[in-house]
Amino acid sequence: MSVLTTDRLTLRPLTFDDADFVVALLNEPAWLRFIGDRGVKNVADARRYLEKGPLAMYLRFGFGHYLVQRTEDGAALGICGLVKRETLADFDLGFAFREPYRGQGYAYESSQAALAHGKDVMGLKRVVAITAPDNENSIRLLEKLGFAYERMTWMGENGAASKLFARGL
Repeated sequence: MSVLTTDRLTLRPLTFDDADFVVALLNEPAWLRFIGDRGVKNVADARRYLEKGPLAMYLRFGFGHYLVQRTEDGAALGICGLVKRETLADFDLGFAFREPYRGQGYAYESSQAALAHGKDVMGLKRVVAITAPDNENSIRLLEKLGFAYERMTWMGENGAASKLFARGL
């Protein structure tokens, strides 16, 4: 499984050792508002989430959401990567960052690395991204990355409305 690097960041596969970080990230107010409550309230929940989500994705496809770490000090900042959802025809770029690390270009930088990997290593020609209709920060980032709004879609267990963005690679 590959590790991606940028000038400031290392993106590596999540492991069970990241369970404390996962608890913190998945309980951030922005995560709960824009992505939804995944029921991850403790380390045991986080381990189940990792096993059924990112770790299962790695086994099935060889990639998924990676832990984004600052190279200089190893600080865990967020997650970013490409996933394959059964409900979408294309691979999907996803990202989420802890509050102290937002607004510093980390999501942009890690997303660029994930997209380059998708094009150069995976041979993808098109990638999509979904976001809550009112998540203005994510929408601005997707547009900066070259994504264009394509349509509304309904995702998740509750069929929540999401904006679907797409871009060619």
